[in-house]
Amino acid sequence: MIYLDNAATSWPKPLQVSRAMDAFLTDVGGSPGRSSHRLAIEAGRIVYHARELLAELFAVNDPLRILLGPNATYFLNLALHGLLRPGDHVITSSMEHNAVMRPLRYLERCGVDLTVLRCSKQGELNPLEVTRSIRPQTTMIVLNHSSNVTGGILSIAQMGQIARKHNLIFLVDAAQTAGVWPIDIEKESIDLLVFTGHKGLYGPPGTGGMVVGEHVKCDAMPPLILGGTGSRSSEEEQPDFLPDRYESGTPNTVGLAGLAAGIEYLFDKGIENIQHQNAQLTAKLHGGLAEIPRVVIYGKPDFTSRTAIVSFNINGLAPSEVGLRLDEDYNIMCRVGLHCAPAAHKTIGTFPIGTVRFSLGLYTTDHDIEQAIMAVTEIARSVK
Repeated sequence: MIYLDNAATSWPKPLQVSRAMDAFLTDVGGSPGRSSHRLAIEAGRIVYHARELLAELFAVNDPLRILLGPNATYFLNLALHGLLRPGDHVITSSMEHNAVMRPLRYLERCGVDLTVLRCSKQGELNPLEVTRSIRPQTTMIVLNHSSNVTGGILSIAQMGQIARKHNLIFLVDAAQTAGVWPIDIEKESIDLLVFTGHKGLYGPPGTGGMVVGEHVKCDAMPPLILGGTGSRSSEEEQPDFLPDRYESGTPNTVGLAGLAAGIEYLFDKGIENIQHQNAQLTAKLHGGLAEIPRVVIYGKPDFTSRTAIVSFNINGLAPSEVGLRLDEDYNIMCRVGLHCAPAAHKTIGTFPIGTVRFSLGLYTTDHDIEQAIMAVTEIARSVK
């Protein structure tokens, strides 16, 4: 089997991840913050260790500013619903995932003014367009760090400077880049950084989080849910301090044990080494596909500023047909269609059919790339 769907979820996971999860379930099993016995204390240590690793990864001074929860979508909703009010103006791009666009469209119906800046057909956003779109009512800029359709990397440092200059909240969706691209929230002027645990961090599904920068006033961002936190249990009001303000209910400690193991594995490999490997293999895949008649590739062919994603189509075949044949005839796993990002596909001209997306990962090999190129070549030749 050749797995080229790492932009959906990374697989296989490092063995350390499943071992850490098994060790928690077998040897610990306690509920963090809910009891004073040693198993609960050890569970709390595991959760805090995950925060420490994430703080190191994103250059965050205080690990308690790392919020942990079920996924990136949850925290995007927390930030958008929590900070935007009727009459506010928010700026985003036409390359966003539905995890951003659907909450924004809902808030637009509730009275939030929304500007969706049109990106180029290569998926690029002009910073001057962002600056020109700012109004007195603008309160937030929300952008993804990298498109899950084209893999193009956005210059978030430049966008962050624009936001900071105009005293705007800068919310970054780093679902595709956490763990595969260096991120420093202070150097890049990021106020809120949302990430998922099951992609570039090699954790299990059901893990994600958000970094809350020091410029964010948490009293202006109410929690999505309220309830037990294990802290201030004598009070019926929600705690007002981080991270408890936003972390009600029993956490997914077994998942966080796996996430911590995944991040440790990432540190051992080195993000720069992973970047270099991804760039080489992506360039090889792109170059091989580009030579195949009928194949059209989308996105900018700059492998120093993109993640390991190659989206393409075969003229004369629907993406769904290509994906089915790759799976059934060649044992190659990929994703086809709109990738939960219809606005991005409208931008690059592939709506409503979408594309075939190959997304490489840590365990992708040269042989995998060669087999994928051969398979697409044979499928393209079969078109009458």
